[in-house]
Amino acid sequence: MKQGLISFCALLLLMTISAVQAYPVRLVFVGDVMLDEGPGRVIKSGRDPLAPFAAELRDADFTIGNLECPIATQGQPLVSKIFSFRADPRVVPLLKGRFDALSLANNHSGDYGKAAFLQTLSHLEQAGIAYFGGGHDLASAHAPLWIERQGLCIAVLGYNEFKPRSFEAGADYPGVAWSEDSQVVSDIRAARAAGADLVIPFMHWGWEREPEPSQRQRQLARTMIDAGADVVVGSHPHVTQGAEYYRGKLIVYSLGNFVFDGFELPAAKRGWLLRLTLGRQGLLTWETLAAQIDEEGTPHPVPGALTPVENRAGPQQKQALRTRKRALPSVRECVNK
Repeated sequence: MKQGLISFCALLLLMTISAVQAYPVRLVFVGDVMLDEGPGRVIKSGRDPLAPFAAELRDADFTIGNLECPIATQGQPLVSKIFSFRADPRVVPLLKGRFDALSLANNHSGDYGKAAFLQTLSHLEQAGIAYFGGGHDLASAHAPLWIERQGLCIAVLGYNEFKPRSFEAGADYPGVAWSEDSQVVSDIRAARAAGADLVIPFMHWGWEREPEPSQRQRQLARTMIDAGADVVVGSHPHVTQGAEYYRGKLIVYSLGNFVFDGFELPAAKRGWLLRLTLGRQGLLTWETLAAQIDEEGTPHPVPGALTPVENRAGPQQKQALRTRKRALPSVRECVNK
C-alpha cells in the first residue's frame, strides 16, 4: 500500500512537471523608449503613446523594453551632451501597464546625474517594474533579470557600450553596466552556473543611423554566444539592423526606436517589436512586427509590413505552440539565484 502510494505520488509529480514544461514561454522585446519631449507632451495631454501596441505588448508572458531616459524631477542636464532626456514621473503608470521589466543600460540613463538615476530606480521599484543593466552599484547593475515561467529559468543581461562611460556603475555608486568583454563573458557564465536554462544579453551598441551592424557588434555577439548566450538582442542605432544566426543562435542587432521623436530619417521612424518563443530546447520560433513612429513619437502597427521573421518549430514544438497558454509562475526557483 505504502509502495503504491509512493509510486502514485511519483507519477503525479512527473505528470505535473510534464504539464508545466508543455507550454513554451513568450518574451517580447522592444527597442528605445524615450518618454521626454514629444512623447512626454503626448502623455501630459492625457494620451498614451503605448496604446496602439497595447494588444501586442499584452500578448506575452514577459515584456521588456529599453528605457532611454531617467524618470525624475531632480538633477541638471549634462552640459557635455547634445541631447539630454528626463521624463516626468507621470509616465510610470503607463509603463507599469505595459512592461514587466526595463533595461537601464544605455547612454541616456545618466543624463541628469546620479540623483535623477536613483530617483528612477525608486519610481520603478515602487511601481513593481523590474529593471536590469543598471542599479545602485556595480554588482546590482550586472545582476541578471531572472524570469521564471513554466519551469523555465531565463536570465536577461543588459549592457551599454556607447559613451559617456561616466554613466557606468562603481563598487559603491549607482550607474549602468558597461559592456567590457571579459565582464560580459563572466556574467553569462555566472548566470549559467546559477541555474539559467537560457541566457539573453540585451545590448545598447552600434553606430547611430547605420543600417548594418559594425564589426564590433558582430565580434561581441559571437563572443557572447561562444560564452553561452542563446539569443542576442540589441538597440541604440535608432534604426533596425537585421538579424542573422551564429552557431545556430539568433542575433537581432537592432530593434530601432519604439517610442521616440525628433528624427527626419525615414528609417529612424520604423522599429520592430520582437517576439521570442522559448522552451527547454532553446528558441522555438521568433518574429518581428513593424512599428511606424509618427511625428509625436508614438508607434503604430503596420500590418503586412516586411520584417525579418522565421518559424523554426518542428512537429513536437508545433504541438506545444498550438496548446500554448499564458505561462504561470515557475514551480521551481532558479538555482543559487
